[in-house]
Amino acid sequence: MNKKRVYIIHGWGFKPKQNWYPWLKEKLEKEGFEVFAPQMPDSDEPKIEAWVDRLEGIVGKPDEQTYFAGHSIGCQTILRYLEKQDQKVGGVVCVAGWFNLAGLEEEGEEVVDIARPWIETPIDFGKVKHIAPKIKVILSDNDPYGFVEENKKIFEEKLGAKVTILKNKGHFTEVDGIIEFPEVLAEFLKLAASR
Repeated sequence: MNKKRVYIIHGWGFKPKQNWYPWLKEKLEKEGFEVFAPQMPDSDEPKIEAWVDRLEGIVGKPDEQTYFAGHSIGCQTILRYLEKQDQKVGGVVCVAGWFNLAGLEEEGEEVVDIARPWIETPIDFGKVKHIAPKIKVILSDNDPYGFVEENKKIFEEKLGAKVTILKNKGHFTEVDGIIEFPEVLAEFLKLAASR
């Protein structure tokens, strides 16, 4: 029996030792999972190809004992990785996942340019849904990047995901006070138990 593997993919501008990632890694390891939290390339200027290539290189051959947790742009990275796979995986938990973002203009042209390919490059949702039939999504009702209802709708309609909206969690970062994250752990344990 293969050990269940989990890959935690951080968000834009973050590192694996920030936010709730170390907490989740430790908790999942106590539950018997093998957990990887890689540093993604050029975190401040994430590029689709570089991030997906890194994930492919780390995972190797996925199987139904392979699980993913993504935060923000990390969710997109996982979905874009999955659309290139042929083997079904155990499941995915997306935290603050998005397909559109609000308020980027205020952060400057450079930020808009970095985000544009992630927003405009289509994802093969049918393929992702086939490879990852179990997708759980956790969003916050006051995410500063907005489009909460739109993102929820896309996850539900295009990916058949189960979406939970929590109150006042912002973008689920240390700044929002999220260091421990029992909700995401609970979703994982449910996913793994249903295998």
